[in-house]
Amino acid sequence: MSKGERTENALLEAARTVFAEHGYFNARIADIARAAGRSPGSFYNYYENKAQLLDALLDQFTDDMVAESMRAMSADPYESVRGAVAVYLRHFRQNIPEMIGMVQMSMTDLKYDQRWREVRAVGVRGIGVHLAAAQTAGHLDADADLGLMASAIMSMLESFCWVWVAGKGDLGVDRPADDHAIDTLASLWYAAMYGPHGPGASAPARSDADRAGSAQVM
Repeated sequence: MSKGERTENALLEAARTVFAEHGYFNARIADIARAAGRSPGSFYNYYENKAQLLDALLDQFTDDMVAESMRAMSADPYESVRGAVAVYLRHFRQNIPEMIGMVQMSMTDLKYDQRWREVRAVGVRGIGVHLAAAQTAGHLDADADLGLMASAIMSMLESFCWVWVAGKGDLGVDRPADDHAIDTLASLWYAAMYGPHGPGASAPARSDADRAGSAQVM
């Protein structure tokens, strides 16, 4: 890795830290450069402004998520769906600062409203691959609106992450352990394609202890 690549990576990681601590709007370029161990002037060798750096973080988020989702594909339809859910939740959690920054910016800047839709579109297309496979195998009607179905499933995943990963959860609902959350979301997505008794593996039964397990990522 060249010196320039190390500097750029340091700025990206520092931005995540500063965005998490201060929020996107309150984060200053000087704070990001200081956290990266670089001078403010060096920041402008890579980015024109803070928004361009946010764009780079979002590009990294979608590229990494797509690559890992491809690696999670399996011959078993349920395991493929579960793998995709696990990848999305993990990457959302790892990239909460830039996700919040994107949504904050989308409230006032049409460019970032479009950017949010583009990030969603990556997930919608990925879900569409699973739906198309189910349709080809005869499990979904030939005239099923796969685009709308993919949008609905993406909305379920995204909203769940805002409530349980970025937020404090729903009132009156116990915070789920990681595996229980993934199994629940995967089962809902899978049932939408194949019904309760599809061709793949079913979600494993879990005890009450498992459901409230200490290894939580939400």
